[in-house]
Amino acid sequence: MPVFSRFLRYFMAVAQHGSIRKASDELHIAASAIDRQILQGEKLLGTLLFERLPTGLRLTTAGELLLTSCRHWSRDLNTLKIQLDNLKGLRQGTADILIPDALTKGFLPVLLGRLRESHPGILVSVHVRKSQNMGELLVKGHADFALMFNPSHMRELTVRAHKEIPLGFISLPSHPVAALSEARFSVAAEYPVIVPSPPLALWRPIGLLEAETGIEIAAVARADNIQMIKSLVQEGTGIGILSYLDAYDEVQKKQLAFTPIVHKKLTPLSLALCVDRSRQLSTAARFIISEIENFFLEQL
Repeated sequence: MPVFSRFLRYFMAVAQHGSIRKASDELHIAASAIDRQILQGEKLLGTLLFERLPTGLRLTTAGELLLTSCRHWSRDLNTLKIQLDNLKGLRQGTADILIPDALTKGFLPVLLGRLRESHPGILVSVHVRKSQNMGELLVKGHADFALMFNPSHMRELTVRAHKEIPLGFISLPSHPVAALSEARFSVAAEYPVIVPSPPLALWRPIGLLEAETGIEIAAVARADNIQMIKSLVQEGTGIGILSYLDAYDEVQKKQLAFTPIVHKKLTPLSLALCVDRSRQLSTAARFIISEIENFFLEQL
């Protein structure tokens, strides 16, 4: 049960989004219920908290003061929860993680599954978000840590660990490309290829490679979904171009093979484990971070 009242939770969500409708979508609460709580809160406090504008809601000075207090209360509550978790040790505890959609399969579910078996008292909440929003969400206290691709620099964040993730060809284990330890980009002109398309970020380095080498990819299909690319490869439609992490699970199960692309101007993706430098982490969160750091060193 939330420690904060419904009014404060609704107020903070509306303040963050500047919109009752968007707050409704996030909280899965009817917009009318949120609006009613805000109006009742304003009546109780005897002041307006929002300016009602044609483009949305904007905090008044009183609203800004209340939001600042809410954030202080939230941080204090988080500190108390951490202290209580630490008293319990690793028998119990909670941790919130931000991840991109690309990590919903592969090593992370496997790792968290193992932790569940070894430490059943730890509750892990995984929040899937867009990479470009994670830094801001982390700083605002929405999670204990985040796994981000190519994180932008933010002075509030610290990178605890990172791993370079190569780009390469994925193929059936019986395909000739699978026998290569590494391959030049020219392989993309020799075999049918399933090519990533926007909004997948992989289309950018692939486009740069095409421009740099002058090689035209023998594309037989384009897909904006990683799972679809892997499925087409498994059906024998062609070879694909993905990062190693995208195909990690299938490679480990020997359903697919991964062959890194070598090119002097090709920069690998960077997977970073980031924390808010000012946030005090619970014993459970520190333990999970340590396990992920070990996984980066030993298995990725």
